[in-house]
Amino acid sequence: MAPEILLVTALAVFFAGFSKGGFGGSVAFVSSAILAIVMKPTEAVAFMAPLLILMDVGTLRSFWGGWDARQVKVLLIGSAPGMILGTILFTVISDDMLRILLATIALAFVIWRLWPKGTKTPKPYSENLGYVAGAVAGFSSFVSHAGGPPTAMYLLTQKLSKTQYHATVTLVFWIVNTLKIIPYAFLGIFSVELFLYGLYMVPIAIFGVWLGIRAHHWIPEHLFFRFTYVCLALTSVKLIYDSVMN
Repeated sequence: MAPEILLVTALAVFFAGFSKGGFGGSVAFVSSAILAIVMKPTEAVAFMAPLLILMDVGTLRSFWGGWDARQVKVLLIGSAPGMILGTILFTVISDDMLRILLATIALAFVIWRLWPKGTKTPKPYSENLGYVAGAVAGFSSFVSHAGGPPTAMYLLTQKLSKTQYHATVTLVFWIVNTLKIIPYAFLGIFSVELFLYGLYMVPIAIFGVWLGIRAHHWIPEHLFFRFTYVCLALTSVKLIYDSVMN
């Protein structure tokens, strides 16, 4: 494995752990976007799947019971048809299509978060929109681990505390990520090489979660997210460029 690929992989895994540990994990999918630059998107999905479950478990220990059970139920019910659709379409979507899809989701999320919203407090979205957000999250999570943006778009209007939001997102995606393992195995995207490679990244994943949990209380969220938006935008442009050139 080339040193530059190892470095990119380590940074992607650390960022995912840090985001999941302290900031709700809604931008943890940037790790898949970064990895898609140095490996096939399907390989990036397979590589990250076990690590994301590990990160979720590590985060849940510190935020256990802090979630909003009603919102967890809405999002999980909605995610079921999305994951089924993802399973059906996963084998017919090319690597370049996956790169473009991931880049589109990332850019849409950045634009949505940075778009001026005025001074009025946004009206909470209805549960029906929550089911739709769950379905979109289930699909995008299945094909590219990018379920965070649609989930965030819904939950950020529900007037949850920072810790409530964080715990809710973590529980939802711990369940979703665990359920995805079965269809992933059925689709044959896992390999011994990727699994062994992932084992080398476990300490980095754990350290990222540990640091993220502590940063949850002392790093201003706006600074973290501004940095994330820049990473997402640059990565998305790179993914689209590579796909078009191919």
